[in-house]
Amino acid sequence: MNPIAHKSYEVRLTSPLPIAFILLWSSGYIGGAFGVRYGEPFTMTFCRFALAALVFLGVAIAIKAEWPRRLTPYLHAAVVGLLLQALQFGGLYTGISQGVPAGQAALIVGLMPVFVVIGAYFCLGEQLSWRDLPGSILGVGGVAIVVGNSFLGTASSISGYGAVGLALLGITLGTLYQKRFLGGVDLWVGCFIQMATASLVMLALACATETMQVTEWMPFAASVAWITLMNSVGALTLLYLMIRRGGASKATNLFHVIPAVTQIMASMVLGEMPSGVAILGFVVSGAGVYWMNHGRTR
Repeated sequence: MNPIAHKSYEVRLTSPLPIAFILLWSSGYIGGAFGVRYGEPFTMTFCRFALAALVFLGVAIAIKAEWPRRLTPYLHAAVVGLLLQALQFGGLYTGISQGVPAGQAALIVGLMPVFVVIGAYFCLGEQLSWRDLPGSILGVGGVAIVVGNSFLGTASSISGYGAVGLALLGITLGTLYQKRFLGGVDLWVGCFIQMATASLVMLALACATETMQVTEWMPFAASVAWITLMNSVGALTLLYLMIRRGGASKATNLFHVIPAVTQIMASMVLGEMPSGVAILGFVVSGAGVYWMNHGRTR
């Protein structure tokens, strides 16, 4: 990686940008929930990834980024694109389009730090303590409270929650794979490969399973623009940088507050008001994720 770029990234990560990361990442759930009202999930996700790929390619060319000379880094970046991009966001937006509230989707995907801590122990050799067990139980238990209450109170879509579960699997495996295999690939080049790969996957899925029709172009385009620039380019870039500059479990510490922030946004923008039981589940799960990560960053 370019040493000058390395220094620039390090400076940015020592600034107050974690707050910006939380806000940008949380807003992606809102933008996606808004967009699927006017277009189908795979179609919207294809547009997101294709536009993001163009942005990352433009930056890589502008800064004259170094491209890998071997095939292996391209293959690793493509795998991350399949997991961290296509599987995560394809599953996420499919679940939201099938009725999963944005706040609950954020809560489920917000379990990622719990599984990354466990996965980092087995795959990356990072430290795992028995003290992580209570946090893990609380994190999963809080999600179980919210999802269980949703099934009891409404005719919620099992397939929708299953799709969001696949999103959780994608972001967890993608985060671990990114940390293990992409440390030597230029950030912008790696992101371009990931987005290009994911866009092709989503295009194939959209062509095979959707009509690819949009009911209203203006709000749909606004949603795609937001989730592209603020999430695929902004928030995800910050996430990758944090993963590369520290342990995978430490880099994901901020995720314990994202579900709560997303729920607040969803209540204000989408009118998704959680029940008392759901709020309890959010608190329990957030406390668990915080428990697992707080001591690891001190």
